[in-house]
Amino acid sequence: MTVQPTRAALTIDGRALSYLDFGGTGRPLVTLHGHLSEGASFTALAAALGPQWRVIAPDQRGHGDSDRAPEYTRAGYVADLLTLLDHLGIDRAVFLGHSLGAFNAFHLAGERPELVEALIIVDTAVDLPDHGTSPLAFVLDFPYTAATREELAASCGPLAAALGPLLRPLPDGSGWRLPFHPQDTVDSENLVHGDHWKQWLATDCPALLIHGLRSQVLPTEQAQAMCSRRPETTYRSLDTDHFVQQADPEGFATAVREFLASI
Repeated sequence: MTVQPTRAALTIDGRALSYLDFGGTGRPLVTLHGHLSEGASFTALAAALGPQWRVIAPDQRGHGDSDRAPEYTRAGYVADLLTLLDHLGIDRAVFLGHSLGAFNAFHLAGERPELVEALIIVDTAVDLPDHGTSPLAFVLDFPYTAATREELAASCGPLAAALGPLLRPLPDGSGWRLPFHPQDTVDSENLVHGDHWKQWLATDCPALLIHGLRSQVLPTEQAQAMCSRRPETTYRSLDTDHFVQQADPEGFATAVREFLASI
């Protein structure tokens, strides 16, 4: 099934927050991407879920078609989500988040539990040690803009193939830009480190934790603890690395669909 989303944007404090709305009359599912990604990464999931779910996939601040923001704190990301829900007239939704998006999802749930029907957390640790150097520091070697798409993609080294389709033309036609700013990305990633157990355990709505068994981020012991310590939390593993939805899109969609059917 091919799904053609509508792209729209709202203005928050003078900056654009862009989002994809896959439509349908079903219940709302808000999907939140990780760093180096964007809302369109959930297109295959939206197609797999069909009209039973209205998938809404924002480009979070500083990503995709959304403008850069002055800061990338959890409070800032959550405030954007609250404004988006108000803009769309949604008073309750399921929230799915991968990596950065997962932190934003369960922090939103802890702050405004009445808005969150259920959580789907994709391969994200709630206690992420700070080793002093961001694991995404390598992006600081990428130029933010270049004269041609080919030049910019080539400058991304091993990520050239993955980032090539996501590059954006500059508004004035003078060149191309990355779908994220390298310094913003490192700043944002540094702010997800730390202990988030309090926020994870603050709610008891139904939750699904999807764990990549070869994850670079979520140790198996912590994944099991996240499920055992929080009520109403289901564990599902897939034989993938951290990038679950790209590595096994069918298994990912099946896990999400089965969980949604249970709520």
